[in-house]
Amino acid sequence: MSNISVLKSFFQINITFIFQVMLIGDSGVGKTCLLVRFKDNAFLSGSFISTVGIDFRNKVVNVDGTKVKLQIWDTAGQERFRSITRAYYRDAEDYHSKHTDTCSIIKHSLPLAWLAEINEYAQDNVVIMLLGNKADMNSDRIVRREDGERLAREYNVAFMETSAKTGMNVELAFMAIARDLKSRKLRKANEPSFNVAEYVNQEKQRGGCCS
Repeated sequence: MSNISVLKSFFQINITFIFQVMLIGDSGVGKTCLLVRFKDNAFLSGSFISTVGIDFRNKVVNVDGTKVKLQIWDTAGQERFRSITRAYYRDAEDYHSKHTDTCSIIKHSLPLAWLAEINEYAQDNVVIMLLGNKADMNSDRIVRREDGERLAREYNVAFMETSAKTGMNVELAFMAIARDLKSRKLRKANEPSFNVAEYVNQEKQRGGCCS
């Protein structure tokens, strides 16, 4: 296939929604690795340069026959870059009014300061999911699953453990967010809201995630 044909095929994708997703959390928790696993189904093994400021990648997914484009922003976890991340919390509202439909935040570490920043800087209707990454490293586990579940219940957000190395629950996490965002956009006033926890449990029982 020629390059022209490839470009033509790409631009013919009929995208219905564009949603912005931010990955936030401490440095070294695996935000970039999660993004690369979801985007390219690959794992960044060995040493690599930490994210400086903020970066993003796009991925188009199929949610029940609807093409959804996720703009996934990978943020730096170091304190010296925190002001940049906060600026993107603010900008998300202006940006989505022109180009996207809503915004979501996936959080990757347990310190309450991250949740406090979300509450202070993000939009009121933001979708939050708490992920305990590196679940494959059982011997070096820093946060217990029970602690993650407890914090998620306390703040009424979804929680799951993931592994960018093995791919465990990575696609499921992003697809759950995409489905929740699509549901919020299309749901009528008298319809029940999408339940991320129930969806995740159902997909785990089925043994996979449909994209």
